[in-house]
Amino acid sequence: MFVRRPTPVQVEFDEGDPRNPANFSTRRKWTIASCAIFFTCLAAANTSTYNLGFPGMIQDLNCTEFQATIGLSMFTLGFGITPLVTASFSEEFGRQPLYIISAAGFALTHLMVALARNIQTVQVARFLAGAFGSTSATMVGGTIADIFPPHQRSLPMSIFSVGTIGFTGLGAVAAGWIEMNPHLGWRWIQWIHLIVTAAFTVSVPFLMRETRSAVVLTRIAKKLRQRTGDHRYRARVEDERANLRTLVWISCTRPVYLTLTEPVVASFSLWIGFAWGILYVLIESIGPIFKNLHHFNNGEVGTVFITFAIGSAFGLAANVYQERLYQKYYATRGPEARLYLAMCAGITFSAALFIYAWCTFPWVHWISLCIAIVLIEFSSFTIYLAVFTYLADCYGTFASSALAGQSLSRNLFGMAFPLFTQQMFATLTYHWANTLFACLAALMIPIPFVLFYFGPSLRARSKFAVSNSAKL
Repeated sequence: MFVRRPTPVQVEFDEGDPRNPANFSTRRKWTIASCAIFFTCLAAANTSTYNLGFPGMIQDLNCTEFQATIGLSMFTLGFGITPLVTASFSEEFGRQPLYIISAAGFALTHLMVALARNIQTVQVARFLAGAFGSTSATMVGGTIADIFPPHQRSLPMSIFSVGTIGFTGLGAVAAGWIEMNPHLGWRWIQWIHLIVTAAFTVSVPFLMRETRSAVVLTRIAKKLRQRTGDHRYRARVEDERANLRTLVWISCTRPVYLTLTEPVVASFSLWIGFAWGILYVLIESIGPIFKNLHHFNNGEVGTVFITFAIGSAFGLAANVYQERLYQKYYATRGPEARLYLAMCAGITFSAALFIYAWCTFPWVHWISLCIAIVLIEFSSFTIYLAVFTYLADCYGTFASSALAGQSLSRNLFGMAFPLFTQQMFATLTYHWANTLFACLAALMIPIPFVLFYFGPSLRARSKFAVSNSAKL
């Protein structure tokens, strides 16, 4: 017997509906974006502040420097692999709950480190910190895209990128002096992180709203069904969305597939992965270089990390010019108009590493090293922003998978590099080890040039990328 199913009543936003995240007031949009970006800043600061606590930690926990360094790598490992599983949760549960859970978990990991009695506890806590903190990287871009139209996303995305790289340095500025203070020490670096993160966690339910429109519509439809008893009310996504298990499977496998099969994703993942690895080489090497060659104390070493913020600020300023180039040449170049500054950054990245390598002598003033670090971070910021925006433009509906692929590569490089940095310096010396990194960076200079000139043909052969004609 054939039973006719009732025709569903699709629940959609009316034009100008204030419940639609895209129609939030400018003030609310920037409040939400600021909260999300602040979480990014907390996670970024946690990367380098941990390293500034090494002297006290090694003595207090009776561990080796290498064992302490594993904690740095565990953070990036958790940061890299967790989003493959959790990225789909926002489609099922929304973004706001994930922010709350992630912030609370991130705060508790600082408590674990602060109370740790052995290095193994610290290493486990660092992995969990990366896992919970990864939300600050994976969801912020989506949150910004939820509430800002495309022509307004450049500024919040640029500030997000500054937070990602710049606050890696700003957190360390304070941490070095905290570790040196005999009344505070390395554990108070974690206590202060805990206090700030706990305050942020408490504020999230009040300052942030759900921004994923499909989740908002699902909640509205559910309330209508409960209030009216009419089960025909449905949000479109309820009938079209796959189950959570399928979503998790796709989010785990598609980024890896794109990274292995798409030349654009593979080349950019390699490039940004190497640049991210160098970021962690700097985090690991600035202390020994400035202490051994220039006799800096731990507080002064932490102050050197302000170069990260300065380099990011220069990158943010330069991005204004890149945006003008993009607006001017997008009609003829398509997504490749994102790459003008990236081509310059590839050259300055390698050059800055050569400068850093050959200024590591006691008789060369320490300011030379600082200038090199600023140039490295300027280049890294520019590369990071170019990779993010170019892949988003190229892959349309598959952009999240392409970006997840480069994020995985980036964090795996960041995990691996600290594990051999000190051994490499001990064997090759600061000069030749950094020269090797500079040479590898030089080999990657052609990547943005090749994509600039051959990107359209590569995308035309792709099953996932948006062709140039489709973009125009």
